[in-house]
Amino acid sequence: MSLSLYNMSIPVLDKAMTSLKHLLEKGEENAKSRDIAAEVFLNARLAPDMYPLKKQVQVVASLIKNCPHRIVGSEPPIYEETEETFDELYGLIAKTRKELAKFSSADLDGKEDRAFSIKLGPMDVDFTGITYLQGFTMPNVYFHNSAAYNILRHNGVPLGKFDFFGGTL
Repeated sequence: MSLSLYNMSIPVLDKAMTSLKHLLEKGEENAKSRDIAAEVFLNARLAPDMYPLKKQVQVVASLIKNCPHRIVGSEPPIYEETEETFDELYGLIAKTRKELAKFSSADLDGKEDRAFSIKLGPMDVDFTGITYLQGFTMPNVYFHNSAAYNILRHNGVPLGKFDFFGGTL
């Protein structure tokens, strides 16, 4: 496999989604085995000003489904972000993975230098395809996946580094 914008994005983002699903499954299983209501984990957060677990998942899904659309210049779909249960979050992950699967190397390769701007809060921020992927999307995906991992771990779910990778390399 050669290094290309497609290979640097779609497979890696898809892996982040499957890894996040694995973390949620471990969390759900642990909640059930300890007779803890699912909402306890889904609404847990590491600090009062941080997003709860369910919002961490929604943010990851949003970042990932937006990425290829923004790189190629198409309009990403809008997700409602109303998920309240593990099953609804699994559905969001599946929907996001399905959206990613729509993109091929022909769509993304060669778009490394395509310039565009997006609104982040009150600012318009300029990107190229590669700077958006490497400097914005990937760090944010790993940040929010790590936050989800840490929320579950903080609440006693027995997770290790291997679980962060989805239980498989």
